[in-house]
Amino acid sequence: MNSIGPTLITVVAGILTLAMVAVIVSKNAQTSTVLQGAGTALSSVIGAAVGPVTGTSTTNMIGSSGSPTGGTAV
Repeated sequence: MNSIGPTLITVVAGILTLAMVAVIVSKNAQTSTVLQGAGTALSSVIGAAVGPVTGTSTTNMIGSSGSPTGGTAV
């Protein structure tokens, strides 16, 4: 029962690695857009995690279409 955590982390890390490799080698990768989205997501998660400690509130960074910039999702 104690091996569920490390196993889950390994599986998630493997999926993320596969996704990153697929984006990098794809002809239509838009790598900069993917990296920007990942950075925005990480920033949001960190802001939500430290919000109760710092007393700041987080705002919804997702636009009406569901994309981080609020534009048309591709």
